[in-house]
Amino acid sequence: MLKKGLLLASILTVIISMGIFVFREDLFNNKITSALANSMNTNVAKNSPENSPQAKQDKDIKAVHLEDNRISEFGIELAKAGPGNISIHIDLPGQIALNGDRVAHIVPRVSGIARKVLKTLGDTVLKGEVMAVLESRVLADAKAGFLAARERVSLARANFKREEKLWKRKITSEQEYLEAKQAYAEAKIQLRSYEQKLHALGFSEEYLKKLPTLPDISYTRYPIVAPFSGTVIEKHIVLGEFIRDDTTVYVVSDLSSVWVNISIYQKDLPLVKKGLPVIISARHGSVKTRGVISYVGPLVGQKTRTALARVILANKRGILRPGLFVTATIQVAKVKVPVLIPKSAIHDIEGKPSVFVKKGENFYPVTIQMGRTNEKYAEITSGLLPGQLYVVKGGFTLKAQLSKGAFGDGHGH
Repeated sequence: MLKKGLLLASILTVIISMGIFVFREDLFNNKITSALANSMNTNVAKNSPENSPQAKQDKDIKAVHLEDNRISEFGIELAKAGPGNISIHIDLPGQIALNGDRVAHIVPRVSGIARKVLKTLGDTVLKGEVMAVLESRVLADAKAGFLAARERVSLARANFKREEKLWKRKITSEQEYLEAKQAYAEAKIQLRSYEQKLHALGFSEEYLKKLPTLPDISYTRYPIVAPFSGTVIEKHIVLGEFIRDDTTVYVVSDLSSVWVNISIYQKDLPLVKKGLPVIISARHGSVKTRGVISYVGPLVGQKTRTALARVILANKRGILRPGLFVTATIQVAKVKVPVLIPKSAIHDIEGKPSVFVKKGENFYPVTIQMGRTNEKYAEITSGLLPGQLYVVKGGFTLKAQLSKGAFGDGHGH
């Protein structure tokens, strides 16, 4: 019985050991299988298109998808980036002023009383038009002297002709003939003196010829006339006032042209030269016109430390008002650059200057850096390469689609 018991215990021990071994082997096999599965899943995930580096990069960069046959439908125009000439400008302060060659300070040539005042501030006058009339005693004396001299010449001529005939017939002496000739010459000299005096007062030869036929009241009247067509900008005459012959009674200016006086800083003096094109613009935008520098001053102001440049502008519509402050944009040079694009193609995207470039059927915003710029064009120093296709018109449409944020994969249709 004892032997049977020991044999049974040995058999049970072997069975239990075998069971444990089988259990551990299954557990090891399960662990190996699980590790292999995990490794395969990891490799599959890493090698999948969604997790590739290119896919991550494309997912980070937003773009607008648009088929080629629909580009024109949205008003989008493309161009190749390339070289161009950019104009270099400098901005200088200026002020519109009266054309100094077309401003007249009208001063009467005789003193007198203002009997008629026909023009006032702001009136338009024509060349030769009467603006006021003075009554002058000095003028009356000059005209009376002229008329008297005419009569003396007429009498002296008749006496000389008579004495000449008598002398030739030996009826009168040569002395009487010579005296008559001298009196005639002196009368003509005196007449010429009065004529010159009246010419100096502004009366024409034609007026002097008809003066003897005019009424006596006209002898004292002195008309003040406009020297050229223009506008009355100052008036210093009142009806009944005594006007001296050194008083400026009117200032007339021809406003059909004006000057623009530009202040040139010392650092810009080597750049500004006669003949350079200029764009004149007012700060509030009411004035924008083009001209050419006609004069550059040789001196620098002691107080302002600036030199003077001048532009003459036509002002037919009268919008260029003297005294108006302006900005003069002067083109001082032209430079050739590798990449030049219109400024209208540049957009602010996330606070950075950008342009849209085309790759396949996608439009990507590319951040750029600008160099020299002017009113219309910009030099691109980085971000856009020569020959690269970019959106020159219609970028606002792409920007609007891009900013909608409705494209989960970063692409819009």
